[in-house]
Formats: sequence, C-alpha cells, structure tokens
Amino acid sequence: MPAIIDESKPLHKRGDDDRWQSPQYKWSFSKPLAIPPIKGPSGSFVDPVTGEKFSYYEVHIKEFKQEIYPGKLTTFVGYDGISPGPTFKMNVGERSVVRFVNEANTPSSIHLHGSPSRPPFDGWAEDTIAKGNYKDYVWPNVGARTLWYHDHAMHVTAVNAFYGQAGFYILQDPVKEAALNLPNGKYDVPLSIVDRIYRTNGELVSPAGEDDSYWGDVIHVNGVPWPYLEVEPRKYRFRICDMSLSRSYKMSIQTKSNVKVPYHVIATDAGYVQTPIPTSEMVLGIGERYEIVVDFASYAGQNLTMRNPRDFSKNEDFALTNQIMQFRVAKSLSSTGGNGNLPSQLTTLEYPPNPNRVDRTFKFERTNGQWKINGVGFAEASKRVLAKPAYGNVEVWRLENSSGGWAHPIHIHLIDFKVLSRSSSRGVQAYENGYKDVVQLLENESVTVLARFQPWKGEYMFHCHNLIHEDDDMMASFDVANTKANAANGDIFSNPMNPQFRDKPFTGSPSLSEIEGEILPYWAGLKVYEGFN
Repeated sequence: MPAIIDESKPLHKRGDDDRWQSPQYKWSFSKPLAIPPIKGPSGSFVDPVTGEKFSYYEVHIKEFKQEIYPGKLTTFVGYDGISPGPTFKMNVGERSVVRFVNEANTPSSIHLHGSPSRPPFDGWAEDTIAKGNYKDYVWPNVGARTLWYHDHAMHVTAVNAFYGQAGFYILQDPVKEAALNLPNGKYDVPLSIVDRIYRTNGELVSPAGEDDSYWGDVIHVNGVPWPYLEVEPRKYRFRICDMSLSRSYKMSIQTKSNVKVPYHVIATDAGYVQTPIPTSEMVLGIGERYEIVVDFASYAGQNLTMRNPRDFSKNEDFALTNQIMQFRVAKSLSSTGGNGNLPSQLTTLEYPPNPNRVDRTFKFERTNGQWKINGVGFAEASKRVLAKPAYGNVEVWRLENSSGGWAHPIHIHLIDFKVLSRSSSRGVQAYENGYKDVVQLLENESVTVLARFQPWKGEYMFHCHNLIHEDDDMMASFDVANTKANAANGDIFSNPMNPQFRDKPFTGSPSLSEIEGEILPYWAGLKVYEGFN
C-alpha cells in the first residue's frame, strides 16, 4: 500500500447531504471521460494438434502518480501503472496466458471475474504473488460477455482494488456481433464506477482498517471524477461495472428537467439476455455488469446526467454522490454503423431444470464484529468448505441477508446462475433475467439462485463483494466433486494451491522466441481447457 500521511479512518456519519469528506471538488463535468487503452499480446502460438490459439500478455502491477485535484498528485497502484487497468479485448475460444508481475508492496492475486477458470487460475485468495514475483494465469475465454479482472488477495483485496487494481476484460464473438449489428467501435464504451475519499494533500484515505463499509464522496468513472462524454445523436452501447468497495447505485440517465431517459439492457454479467429489456433505472451492485444501449437521437444539443438517488439502500450520501457523469449530445452524427433497430432476439438462453427445492441456505451476517457466512469466515480453513456439489449437479441456493443495516452483493465463482426469486417487494427485476454471477441482496432480502455446477471440479470461493466485508471474512468455499477430501475425484487443476502453478521470482520479460517457443507451448501441452468452448 502506498505511504499515506494519516491512516485514521474516515468518519461515517449520516447527516446533511451537502457535506464533503474530501476537499470540495469544484470541477465536476469539466474533464472528459478517459477510455482505457487496449492491451495487446506479446506473442501467440497455435497448438498443432488441437488448433487452440494461445496469446501471451504481460502486466506489471506498479505504483503511479495521477493528478485528481489540480496541482496535487495522488498515489495509485495499478495494472501497467494506470487505473482502470488496460482493457483486454479477446475473441471467444482463444486462450490467454497473462503474466502478472508484482512490483507493489502488497501481495496480489488476480481474479478474472465472470470466467469459468480452473482453480489455480481463478484468483484464490491465498494464492498470492509476492513482491518481485510473477504468476501466469491461463484463461479460457468462453462465452461473449463483459468481465473484469481485479485483485483477490486475502485480507487486502479492498486496499489493492481501491488503489487501482481493476480493469475490463471483454469477450467478443465477431460473427455474432456482426449479425446483431449493435453499436461498436467508438460507440461501444466501458464505464467503471468507483468512489473515493481524498486528503487535503491530494492523497487517498485508505480503506485499511475499515471494518464496516467505505463510503467515498468523489465519484469516478474510468478514473476521472464526474467526467463528461461527448456523444452523437445516435445509439451507444455502454458496458457498466460497479467497481466500488461498498457503494451500490440506482442508475438512471436524466434530462435537465429530471425526465428519465429510456434505454435497453442487452446483457447481464454472463452475456446477452434473450431480448432487449426496456428500463429507465437499474440497481447496480458491486461487481455487477450490465450492457445497455442508449439512443441519444431525441436529445441532440442537450446535456444529460447519469444520476444516483439519495437515500438508496444504506449508502452514505454526500454533496455530489447523486451524480455520476454527464453526456453532451452533439447535433450531428458521423456514422450510422450499428445504429439500426435493436434485434428482437439477441440469443437463446437455456436454463437448467428447476428442481423446485432449496438445496442449501447461506446466511450472510455479522457475528461478534466479523462478517461471516453461516457463522464461518474464510480464515477458518478447516471449516470454510460449506458445500460439496456433485459435478454437473443442478442446485438451488438460498442467499439470505437478515440484516437491516447492510446490503450484500453476493458473487459465486465458477458458475453462472439464474435468479429465481427475491423475498422483498421489488422481486426479481426484469433486467436481471439473464445469467448472472453477482446478485444484490438489499437489507432484509433473500434470493434463490439456480445453477449447474460445472464445467470443472475443484475448490472455488463465494463471498460478499462489498470488499470491506470480504476482507473481514465474509467468504467461504465450495468444492465441486469433493476433491479436497478425495484428490482422485479431480486432477492437477482441482487444487487452487497446487505448487506447480504458484508464483515465481521475476527475472525479466521473456523474448518473443521464449514466448512462442517455450512458454505458450508449455501451457498448450497441459491441455488446461482442451475441448472447452
């Protein structure tokens, strides 16, 4: 973690909405939205037997300085020294080998959120990269969707993610994209939303030591506080992800007279919904991703604001936390490509059969000052395996938040699930009707989710994605096929802590001949994802 002058915790007091914790930020809607650069490969290899294509990438986790308040530099730690990190754009079916090199002071573990990765490459919280070391992550890239990659190191995830270790990872199906003719290129825009607190010297107030929730008063989109985006009067596709530590949003886009702009949801966490879903407002929990299409054609010459209501859930409100970013709609457009009518059908979703029973119940609660799942925390290694689903089995899990004091966005690794029910009056929202990997439990809510436990055997995590809660131990595991008790049920990839795949000392970047002649053929030869498409 970067050196901070004062590590005292911010004061969290509900009160006047016009207050600031940070120095007052006077430049909202004055800086343009930043678009993270696309990460390119350093080499590639095609397996001559299977035809699988493998591409090699190298990412360095390192400290950098950025000006947020004029004339003051803020210390961040990001992937390749930027935050958000570079965006990966991958074609489905092509494997990636991503070498993460840790040059920071805290250990790291990288989770590709939304990917059915094998356990050693899923970002197991104890499988960390020490400073000066590297680890290769092998990812399958199956199923077009918007993912994000972020830190997952045990008990320091909040600090690492807060200081900048997060970024977009987009899986594309070029054939399907061409057939759907959705907005693309510069009209396809990723939006990461994060809240932070600053000190008078421009440095950040760290979440280290926080054990409740972290409520920032400066809202960033793609690393810029309250930016603006110049758009043309046409359709745009936005890939939105809440990358905050604790804050959820109830996002809408509004005119100057507070009229909500209609838009369509075209994808959830795990990819396309069946048909475009109209809405004008949605709840966005931490880790959730939604892809929306907004048509600005009726708003030429106007400024629109992406907003977040006050008094939503238990979020702390501050002077400008009811605003997220601004859209400045031009009066003319330069291209009509991807600007046609939305398809009436985007995909066909097939769900597992509903067994009409609840197989397991998990209660997310605070016990004796610690965040637990069914009374167990992740640090309790001998107790933390709370489920052992048989491989390929369909199960219904009930996720319960019986507290009136906190919301819990729940993320289950490995699987995509369908939200079947929600106990509160809001029920399952129409825009949630697709495959997901995070579900938002507001206060006193429970939900049931349906999933098939495949395609891999082994141990995976599930947890609250309020990263303060996760670090203070609201995380457990499930072991598909009970491989921990019986190793013969799995293979070399079932154990997330297999020493063969742990971090190693970094001695320098490999040459192209080493990448294409040694590293990629080695991973191809292990058949990590052979036949998985």
